This record gives sequence, C-alpha cells and structure tokens, in this order.
Amino acid sequence: MESAEKTEKHTSRVPFKTVLASIVGLWATYFVIVTLRAELLQMDYADQMIGLRLLAVSAGILITVGLWVVLRPFDGKPLWLKIGAALVLALPAALLCAQANTIVFADMQSMLNEKVLQEFAEARGLDAEGSQETLLSDLSELMAVGKYQQLIEIAFSRYFMLLAWCALYLALLTGEKARDAERREQQFRNAAKAAELQSLRYQVNPHFLFNTLNSLSALVLTGKTEMAERMIQTISTFYRRSLADDTTSDVPLRDEIHLQKLYLEIESVRFPLRLQAHYDIPADLENALIPGMILQPLIENSVKHAVAPSSGQVTITLSAREEYDRLVVTISDNGQSAEDRDDTRPGFGIGLTNVRQRLEARFGNEASVVSGHVPGGYATHLRMPLKRIKERVAA
Repeated sequence: MESAEKTEKHTSRVPFKTVLASIVGLWATYFVIVTLRAELLQMDYADQMIGLRLLAVSAGILITVGLWVVLRPFDGKPLWLKIGAALVLALPAALLCAQANTIVFADMQSMLNEKVLQEFAEARGLDAEGSQETLLSDLSELMAVGKYQQLIEIAFSRYFMLLAWCALYLALLTGEKARDAERREQQFRNAAKAAELQSLRYQVNPHFLFNTLNSLSALVLTGKTEMAERMIQTISTFYRRSLADDTTSDVPLRDEIHLQKLYLEIESVRFPLRLQAHYDIPADLENALIPGMILQPLIENSVKHAVAPSSGQVTITLSAREEYDRLVVTISDNGQSAEDRDDTRPGFGIGLTNVRQRLEARFGNEASVVSGHVPGGYATHLRMPLKRIKERVAA
C-alpha cells in the first residue's frame, strides 16, 4: 500500500541541466538572429550593441530561470492548469525582460536620441542654440510616447518568446512523464518476471527433497546406516549451496555443474553399481551464466527413467559447447530403457515443462529446449544466449 501511494504521489521532473540547456538555447538563438539582422540592415552602432545585447540576453536567461522556478510547482497539476499558469506567469517575466533591456540600452538610447535631435534640427535648417528650446518642446512629448511604445513592443515580443519556451518546457515534461511511465512499467514487468522465475525455481526443491528423503528412508530401513549418513551430509551440502543463491539470478556454469555432481553423489548411494556420471565442460565455458538449478529436473529424469529401471550400468553425461554465440548444454544417458520411455507423457513431463517455462521466462524466444531419443539413449539440449560473468560485471 505504501509503495502504491509513493508511486501515485511521484511527480515527473525535467532535470535542471535540460531546463538550463533549453533556456540558454532559446536566448542564444534570439541573440544570433537579432545580431544577424543588425548586420544585414547595417544598423548604427551595431558592433557596440553586441556587448549590450549579451548583457540583455544574460538577464533574460536569469529571468527565464526564475519563471521556471515559479512554474515548477505546477508540474504535477493538470495540463489546463499548467497552460494557464504559463500564460499568466510569463507576463510579469516578459515585463522584467523588457525593463532589463531598457536599462541595458539606456545610454545607447540616449545617444540615438541625440542623433535624432541633431538630424531633426539640420532638416529644419535651425541652429542648435536658437532653436534648442523649440526642438526640445516639439520632441519631448514624441520621445516619451515612443519610449513607452517601445517598452510595450519589447514586452510583447518577450512574452511570446517566453510562451514559446513554456511550450518547450511542457513538451519536455511530457517526455519525462512518458519515460517515467516506461520505467515503472519495466519495473512491474521485471517484478512479475522475477516472481515467475522464483515460483518455477521453488517447484524444483520440494520435488528433489521428496525423492532424496525416499532414498534416505530406504537406506535406513535396509540398515545401511553408513550410506545413509553419507547421503545426509551430501544433502546438507547440496541445500546449503543451492539455497545460498538468489532464486531468480543466473549462476556460473561451473557452480551449476558442481551442484549436479553433489546430487549425483546422493543418487550414487542408492545406485552404487548402476550410476556413472561423465562431465564434458570446456574450461572457457565454465564462467558462462545459466539459470540456477535449471539442470536439476533433467538429471532427475535421467535417474528416474534410465538408471532406476535399468539392471546394468547407466552413464549420465553433462556436456556444454558454444554454438554461434549461444550456450548449448546437453544432458544425456544411455539407459537400457531409453527407447521404451517417454519423458513427456502425462505424469513424467513436469520437470521438462518446468525447464521450458523457466527458460522462456528468463530469455523469451531466445532460448529453446529440445528433448528426445538419440542413438543409444536419450538427450535433452538447452540452448540459450551465451553470457559470461565478466559481461555482467562490466554492465
């Protein structure tokens, strides 16, 4: 319940680095366009204005960051509320940008005003001394109105610039929400997958314990106490090693083979003359990763369907090989009853089904299980992506 509440209260956020990059990018674009326009139109004082324009742009960046700060509390609100907040809050920010622009260019504007005054006087053929008061009287009102209009025009242009940034910010926020939703969905899928793997893994242990306890009971009833004691010690070692691993994690192939050696040692107490084991594991594949206890049901099938009903010696072989960047593990036996047995018929295919389900849950369509009769016995081939310990550590 607590986890669900945390998920519901989670608000997606755009990283500050991304926000800052979008703001700087917007104002840098504005700076380039306005500077290019001034050069193309050959405006007066164009070179001197570049430095002043940088100051105005820097002020605009700071003001836009402030706009983001006051917009951020609306990140978790409905879209209509975020849009409304952007429309309202961008207005004072635009006025601040316009005022900052006016302050930065105040001296430059005075120079331009003086130039206009001089050109006006020359156009009317008046000398500056005799007509100064007349010119000032005629132009003061005009310049005051022009200054006010200029401030309004700048404020409106900055307003639409800031609205454009707000639209960009909302788009970035929507993208972050989509990525958060994908991450949560992936977490749920991983949790479901882990639960499935755990459930399938737990199916193996009770089945194995049931078989070994039956074998142990038979040894006690027949008075073979030394063999029973040896089996108990081996069972203890087997469970200590198998239960120490994460039920959903992969293990090195060498560890999985070692567990199966312990299991076959347990079964060799029951069948000292009939059971032989052979291992063909290349050294370069010992660090290959494989789902833990994935071989257990297959080894049990060989013992149950080949060794137990046989009157002669049966060899169970565990081998591994690399095949086109895939790991192929084979469990085979040469039991005399191999041609007569069907490991997949009802009641005898539970272990094989478990293996198929675990591989499918772990690797999807990238893994396969092929089981059937082969000349001289029975074999099961497991194919899965070849992954090694060093790859997982590096990741």
